[in-house]
Amino acid sequence: MRSSVPSLVLLFLCFAHGTAHPAHLAEKDRCPPKSCRHGPLVQFPFLLEGKGQPHCGYNRDFHLSCDERGHTQLSLPDTPRPLVVTDIDYNNTSIGVRDRDSCIPLLLANLNHSIFSYERSRRSPYRSYPPYNYTLFQCPRDGRSDSSMTRLGCVKTSEYDVFAVQSDSYVGDLPLVSCMRNGSIDLLPMMIDSMMDEVRLFWDKKKPDCGRCTNHGKWCRQNESGIFCINPPGGHEGKRNLEITGGVVGFFLFLVGLSGLGYFINEKRRDKAFQLKIESFLQDYEALKPTRYSYNDIKRITNDFEEKLGQGAYGTVYKGKLSDEIFVAVKMLDNSFGNGEEFINEVSTMGRIHHVNVVRMVGFCADGFRRALVYEFLANESLEKFIFQGEDTLDPFLSWERLHDIALGVAKGIEYLHQGCDHKILHFDIKPHNILLDNNFNPKIADFGLAKLCSKEQSAVSMTAARGTMGYIAPEVFSRNFGSVSSKSDVYSFGMLLLEMVGGRKNVDVNAKNMSQMYFPQWVYNHLNKGEELEIRIREDGDHNIAKKLAIVGLWCIHWYPADRPPVKAVVQMLEGDECPVMPKNPFVSSSSGDAAIMRGRLWNTDLEVIAE
Repeated sequence: MRSSVPSLVLLFLCFAHGTAHPAHLAEKDRCPPKSCRHGPLVQFPFLLEGKGQPHCGYNRDFHLSCDERGHTQLSLPDTPRPLVVTDIDYNNTSIGVRDRDSCIPLLLANLNHSIFSYERSRRSPYRSYPPYNYTLFQCPRDGRSDSSMTRLGCVKTSEYDVFAVQSDSYVGDLPLVSCMRNGSIDLLPMMIDSMMDEVRLFWDKKKPDCGRCTNHGKWCRQNESGIFCINPPGGHEGKRNLEITGGVVGFFLFLVGLSGLGYFINEKRRDKAFQLKIESFLQDYEALKPTRYSYNDIKRITNDFEEKLGQGAYGTVYKGKLSDEIFVAVKMLDNSFGNGEEFINEVSTMGRIHHVNVVRMVGFCADGFRRALVYEFLANESLEKFIFQGEDTLDPFLSWERLHDIALGVAKGIEYLHQGCDHKILHFDIKPHNILLDNNFNPKIADFGLAKLCSKEQSAVSMTAARGTMGYIAPEVFSRNFGSVSSKSDVYSFGMLLLEMVGGRKNVDVNAKNMSQMYFPQWVYNHLNKGEELEIRIREDGDHNIAKKLAIVGLWCIHWYPADRPPVKAVVQMLEGDECPVMPKNPFVSSSSGDAAIMRGRLWNTDLEVIAE
């Protein structure tokens, strides 16, 4: 079989070459128009993938395909996803496209470098408009808006919005406080808000122009000599050419089917390899004694997924019951969780963790392609719902003594992750939403989706991309000018969490009454540095001391430079101590060089060596 297939392909190529002249291609090259279920007719120079022969299209830049909904879609180079085709005008060589997420400006930035363009004038395709350039800003989601700012809804998340502002406009009066510059979109042909939904693209006139064929009711084709026209079906070509066309098309379809079968077999082998890899890992993992459940077990535990607790980045969480007294949270993983590597990493990471202040994994499910993680159920949900309620509505159970106990528990959990496991675990997403509370309000660190494992001897790691949640990410994660990424990055996030516990509010508040209160950590430092008390939800005499202690520890943790921050072991000692820690120097200084940097390194005995990721 291996020797016969190349011979047949060679025979096919020779036959095709011998019939390449227009006189011989009349029947073979008819290529009638095709269409998707809900799309326009597709004909030369475009090719609808899977519904025509290769010679029916000009080249790969003109290939279209049908999506799962039956719409026609166009894929462009360097574009993250295809665009939906609304219509094709072959006489004017233009094609209308739209994006389901209304994100065309972001997808078609710098389009003039592509085979398509925003052609306005038939004489001067690229110089018929003054290009518009935009700068992107990433801002916390707080309802801000301005007529000069265009919100890009297709890239928003639960944590932030992205706005586009004209690059040559004055931004001093725009509500961009606490926003970060996040790239740019250049060379747009019109205002960005007028092209969010649909635009018309023109393909290069130097490419095949079939207008002279379509104007005479003929079809357009191409060979070595260039473009030529042929008559549609029903002309005067002979029976022999029809037979040749049928034979060639049938043979080509046979080759396509053979290739498809090989691809299918290869995919099955790869999927089986992934399954075997997971099974092998799970067999080796049985010694650690997490329970393995079948998919039927998961359905029984969740009562057919009756009660939904929430939606995460990689799946949906349901409430389950192992017995009348033992409840669990079951996280069903979706297909975006990966092909097996991430599942193994999640199970192995959580299997290493056994600490009172870290959420416990009860078991897992790996039944075919259905995968789930089973955790202990924590009735009081996350710390976030108790501290972000306003100054007058804070839950009465969360007294300052309880807040102190929660802070100490979280610090001990982080210390365990950094030093108590066989491998150092860096969480990279410490925030109130990921601190869960049990019935007795004992804190447990959860959500290890962004965690990294490294050897205990490694003091720093290199990262190819920032990870974490805006407002809690350490500066060195964004820019190595501040230092190396290390366990001190978790210390920074913990410091921001402490200050939000003290203030009962987000650290960045664009609705604050004055600029000094807009960034809460700066306000706390200025207040304490003047010797003033923090009058925040103070109810009893001892509350002043606890609030001040938590605030000072938080300020120690959020220094811009990792060498200035204490290790988590020192943080635990400060929280356990009876005395209030001394005030740190200003954590928001903007320079670090010379002897000052050396002294900071000596202060906490820190020597950060960068380890490859």
